Amino acid sequence: MALIKWEPLREIEDMFDRYTKAMGWPMSRGQELINTGDWTPRVDISETDNEFMIKAEIPEVNKEDVKVSVDNGVLTIQGERKQEKEEKGKKFHRVERYYGSFVRSFTLPDNIDATKIKASFKDGMLNLQIPKTGEARPKAIEVKVE
Repeated sequence: MALIKWEPLREIEDMFDRYTKAMGWPMSRGQELINTGDWTPRVDISETDNEFMIKAEIPEVNKEDVKVSVDNGVLTIQGERKQEKEEKGKKFHRVERYYGSFVRSFTLPDNIDATKIKASFKDGMLNLQIPKTGEARPKAIEVKVE
């Protein structure tokens, strides 16, 4: 039997996610807005000088069941992981993975080019490349004295 490292913080996050989903409460973390579906895929967000990258873990989800869209500065990833059906001679003893629909939405910064976003899907990972247009500069507003 193999030993498995216990991750108490992950367990607490999962418990909190299940509780808020059961109560029907929306969740928000920083600039990220989570629209709760049946489950929530984990994501990594990183940045280089030229682009932002989002990697979403969506194993056993078909490419056809994933939709990525951008509307009013909000990037949305949605899809569905279908549950295996019990077949003759096959009996499930435990099911711990989440199935069903998911939706994740992220507010994009002003310095991106939404028309040039690229998405690729390989080995259960959705990779989004979001190119930057340049530095977002604060706009100075001249105050006139009347």
